[in-house]
Amino acid sequence: LQDFKLEFGHHQGRTSSVWHGGTATIAQSPGDEVWGIVWKMNTCNLSSLDKQEGVEDGIYVPIEVNVHTQAGKVLTCRSYQMKDYVPGPPSPQYKKVICMGAKQNGLPTGYQEKLEAIETNNYAGPVPIMEEIEASIKGEKINSA
Repeated sequence: LQDFKLEFGHHQGRTSSVWHGGTATIAQSPGDEVWGIVWKMNTCNLSSLDKQEGVEDGIYVPIEVNVHTQAGKVLTCRSYQMKDYVPGPPSPQYKKVICMGAKQNGLPTGYQEKLEAIETNNYAGPVPIMEEIEASIKGEKINSA
């Protein structure tokens, strides 16, 4: 995604109760770029995705962006931008999930290094969703409350 940068923040200054830190958004920034993965999905799943991304709660707004693929194609994609956010660093756990996704999906090494260099808020308390993600990766079953 060209002319955008990855940022982290708190919607209306409120820290994420799930991740205990800033969460990701994209902001227009000429000359910058954000790497990621494009998923193809049915439009019948859009409302579910919007709900997951906090559109109903007014946290994120869907936007259309033109993504340049490594194969040279330009795709019109749906992304999400946080509304009314105050910049703030992510928790180490949230950063870890982003870095794991970048590695798992083979994003360029230089971009992965940029992600690894992101400063965190050093939150050291429990993050139940992170425990669920790690258990899922290991193939374990975890009982959700």
